[in-house]
Amino acid sequence: MTIFNKSFTQQEPIPEAGIERAVEVMRSGRLHRYNSAAGEPTETELLEQEFADYQGSRYCLACASGGYALHVAMRAAGLQPGDKVLCNAFTLAPVPGAIHNAGGVPVFVETTEDFTIDLDDLEHKAATGDARYLLLSHMRGHLADMDRLMDICNRHGVIVIEDCAHTMGASWNGKKSGTFGQVACFSTQTYKHMNSGEGGFLTTDDDDIMARAIIYSGSYMLYERHPAAPPKEAFARIRFETPNYSGRMDNLRAAILRPQLAALDEQCRRWNDLYRVTEAGLRQIPCLRLPERPEAEQFVASSIQFSLPNQSEADIQRFIERCEARGVPLKWFGDKDPKGYTSRFDSWRYLGEPPSLPQTERVLATMCDMRLPLTFDEADCRLIVRIIADVCDELFLSAGPGEHAN
Repeated sequence: MTIFNKSFTQQEPIPEAGIERAVEVMRSGRLHRYNSAAGEPTETELLEQEFADYQGSRYCLACASGGYALHVAMRAAGLQPGDKVLCNAFTLAPVPGAIHNAGGVPVFVETTEDFTIDLDDLEHKAATGDARYLLLSHMRGHLADMDRLMDICNRHGVIVIEDCAHTMGASWNGKKSGTFGQVACFSTQTYKHMNSGEGGFLTTDDDDIMARAIIYSGSYMLYERHPAAPPKEAFARIRFETPNYSGRMDNLRAAILRPQLAALDEQCRRWNDLYRVTEAGLRQIPCLRLPERPEAEQFVASSIQFSLPNQSEADIQRFIERCEARGVPLKWFGDKDPKGYTSRFDSWRYLGEPPSLPQTERVLATMCDMRLPLTFDEADCRLIVRIIADVCDELFLSAGPGEHAN
């Protein structure tokens, strides 16, 4: 029996240039983003400018985490306690957590068979409800039709905040993810497209939003130390009425990230090469369904998702167990018991009674998720596909009608 022996959670090492610069930062003792020698920009200041340039955004704020960036983005965009926030029903726990932390009330939107936000349900809820915000997760790297989505939100006066934790480097019709809404947030947590352990960015072209975000992040009155920020006039009033939440990125993490940003497009190409090999193999397995990806979507696929649409809960549980026994751990979003990062909307009981979302329940009931780290090569992907195909054959294809393999 073939076993896959590589780790799905092993990331590539930090580039040597990042390690060397991080050591220099540690030797200097100047880890805090505002602690620098006179006239010398810090690593964090340089990273913010470089990421703003990469995105084509006017402003960028480096944060302690992507979740913190989400919280601050909503507050900086004007969210008040009790305001309703439209949000994907299919997302990860930090997203409703950020809404809750900002004082908002999530209003979940249904999910399509292709794992994106359902734009018909979004249209209905934007038209009939009183939510003024959409916190849009490009969940697991899947982009909805952003032209139609923005049309819906613009017609109904909904402010879009993009959660690009899984789409750094992706685009829709040539326009980068994170440049559609009024503000965007990114993550540099270990399993994202750049790795600083924890970290994130907030980008926007809006002077007021960025000025508030910088004060929220803990700039004190040092906001002029932000080159990727609006002029000091933008801070004149808000500096007296905006609290300090202390969520800055430090120079050590910025030093680690700068060489990764320089290599990001090449890294994205490598992820997509692995995805294409894996996708082509999985499409040959009769019992699986893979999402259709529109031509307009230029994605970055650091993970892959598929469904087992004709299988029962018990069948899928056996499938997950057998794949894991052969070294291929899959995350199942249909599991009623939250495991790892796979909690779902009916698990977040701090929000109150779960809403009725039958379409999302049906989609997640048979959905599996698998990481594709850059420590894998194309041969690894083919072996993983072979193991999944073997397990499907053992459990589903070799059994007769109404039967299940043991």
